[in-house]
Amino acid sequence: MERVDLVVAPAWIATVDDGDRVLAGHSVAVRDGMIVALAPHAECRERFAATEVCELPGQLLIPGLVNAHTHAGMALLRGYADDLPLMTWLGEHIWPAESRWVDQEFVRDGTQLAIAEMLAGGTTCFSDMYYFPDIIAAVARNAGVRAMVGLIVLDFQTSWALDPDEYLHKGLQLHDSLRDDPLVRVTLAPHAPYTVSDEPLRRVRVYSDELEVPVHIHVHETAEEITRSHETFGVRPLRRLAHLGLVNPQLVAVHMTQLDERDLEVAAASGLNVVHCPESNLKLASGFCPVARLLDAGVNVALGTDGAASNNDLDMIGEMRTAALLAKGVAGDASAVDVDQVLRMATLNGARALGLAEQTGSLVTGKSADMVAVDLRALATQPVHNPVSQLVFAASRDQVSHVWVAGRCLVRERALTTLDATAIGERAEQWRRRMSRH
Repeated sequence: MERVDLVVAPAWIATVDDGDRVLAGHSVAVRDGMIVALAPHAECRERFAATEVCELPGQLLIPGLVNAHTHAGMALLRGYADDLPLMTWLGEHIWPAESRWVDQEFVRDGTQLAIAEMLAGGTTCFSDMYYFPDIIAAVARNAGVRAMVGLIVLDFQTSWALDPDEYLHKGLQLHDSLRDDPLVRVTLAPHAPYTVSDEPLRRVRVYSDELEVPVHIHVHETAEEITRSHETFGVRPLRRLAHLGLVNPQLVAVHMTQLDERDLEVAAASGLNVVHCPESNLKLASGFCPVARLLDAGVNVALGTDGAASNNDLDMIGEMRTAALLAKGVAGDASAVDVDQVLRMATLNGARALGLAEQTGSLVTGKSADMVAVDLRALATQPVHNPVSQLVFAASRDQVSHVWVAGRCLVRERALTTLDATAIGERAEQWRRRMSRH
């Protein structure tokens, strides 16, 4: 018998492979953090001698969810300012609060809170954009989660850096320090076209080309952004980025709610990636990303929650449901963005956008064992005619029972194994009291 570290035996496996197969009565065998086989339960029992066997009757095993756009540290600003349009929310509430409170301690505690929430809900990989990316990387590494840490760039001073030169200098130092990290990598993360001028964006493009890392940026988020870009630069934001050489397969364009026909053509021709954040966009009334049209045009569309300050949760299972329903309403077509497509958006498409598709995003041999078990035995998800449909349209994140990253169990029987949930909650409450006094 072959020795393996782990065999997981659920009722169903949603592979998110080329055929979007759902395997019933199959197990996954894991050795050294990698998937070595998917085979019927009986075959696995005969073939493998496992250190651990995890029997999961009535449960669906899916690839780890990839949250392709977050601001993890902002979890401490959850509910701080609600029911406001984006620029009012940012300019009058969030940026002043960040100016007063954001430091290394804030980012550490907020990121721990966010990662704990994400892991408990089945997210095994997140792509972040926030200050003190070195702290975010350290917290992610300690938790054992997979992360793409954004090297944020802005024109103006924050607690992390004085100017674009310092943002880029510090970011490149962090990139070098993470070269050999198996779970934590970086993206270049200029905040948005309206907060970063041309020269820093040109440098971002050069570094992206040289280092072969993605560029993660908010773009075409609101109608006001389009108007301002016309007034300042004479073109729409995406076309300005194209003039600067940034519209290519390395671009991770977040939100993309304001697209005209030419924008759609550019997106399809360039190979850029879109991250759809439906709940944040709805809450801020920012607009509607034309997901069905993008997918039909061959654009890779991933899924993200945005930060907890504008969502107000980091629930990728809930985000899938919202994304599927919203896409149907926007397209005027009940068949638009079916359950297999939306699960792919939340897994493999996110991995592709981040340059991680060789490592994660689907359950196939040779990939990392980034896996999530969802218990479908609850009354709310019975009967199970189609397990993927139940996941997308009926399940909740509270039904996540187990989470593995590279074969390491980070959630076991709904309990975090690498993070102290009680201590994290206590620190969050300390921050609430501190901020409420001012």
